Amino acid sequence: MKIGAISNSWGVQIDGDNLPDLVSEAQSRGAQHIELRQTFLGGFETGAEDEWRPVIDKLRSMANEFPDLPFNMAVAVPCLSGGVASDGELFQQALEAAKVVGGDDPHLRLVDPTPQERSWESRSKIPEAAMSLAGLAEAAAAQGITLSIENSGQSVGALKLLVEACQERLSADSGKLLGLCVDPTNQVLRQPETDALGDLDAVPLDMLKIVHFKQARGGQAIPTVDGGDMDCARMVRILEAKGYAGPAIFEIPSHEDAFENLSSSFAYVERLSSGG
Repeated sequence: MKIGAISNSWGVQIDGDNLPDLVSEAQSRGAQHIELRQTFLGGFETGAEDEWRPVIDKLRSMANEFPDLPFNMAVAVPCLSGGVASDGELFQQALEAAKVVGGDDPHLRLVDPTPQERSWESRSKIPEAAMSLAGLAEAAAAQGITLSIENSGQSVGALKLLVEACQERLSADSGKLLGLCVDPTNQVLRQPETDALGDLDAVPLDMLKIVHFKQARGGQAIPTVDGGDMDCARMVRILEAKGYAGPAIFEIPSHEDAFENLSSSFAYVERLSSGG
């Protein structure tokens, strides 16, 4: 795995154009991948909600400062309700940002923050609006961009069903670029009666584009990854058994000690690894 950090962990530290300094600090702490999250980019973005736009030239310059550090973009949009137009300016600008920071392996990660009543238990339960993800994936693939969707209101298993259904509407090449960002702790927090790590285990390796580590205790997110409601040791074993070598982003909450928390979180998970 390539352990990494995400910019929404730095909400306290972001100030104007200091994002490159924060990236540099994360890299010095051991980050091997950086996820750039919409609304946590400081002067490297403008606007909010539908008016959000990345500042492409600044993002390109920053990525050029770190030629050996992979980046991906991440945006929160209503992608499961058909609320995102594949040819709309927001989505196309997000794709452009993914390309300028992603180098030879551009990747845009989506998450739908809309509350969901229940997880889909079969393909027949997936609303047609959610199938609009196929159109977004097709538009991304046309530009050589991997598109992943993170579980939030829906379970990992439900989104696996969605991705499989969307892949049937895509060409084989385009379908390979669509996959999941698996965040088991999101599922533990929102669907505690389910087996989030069992769902992770069921995801085929080629569908697993990125994973998030975070931790909770008593149903509340905590600022470090260590012992808690999520069995991180089991998560590491599952990923190692799969041979997963992609980004493992530590999505720890924003905190005044964010970088110290990042270092201790990296160290905790590395101790759990068979290679650690």
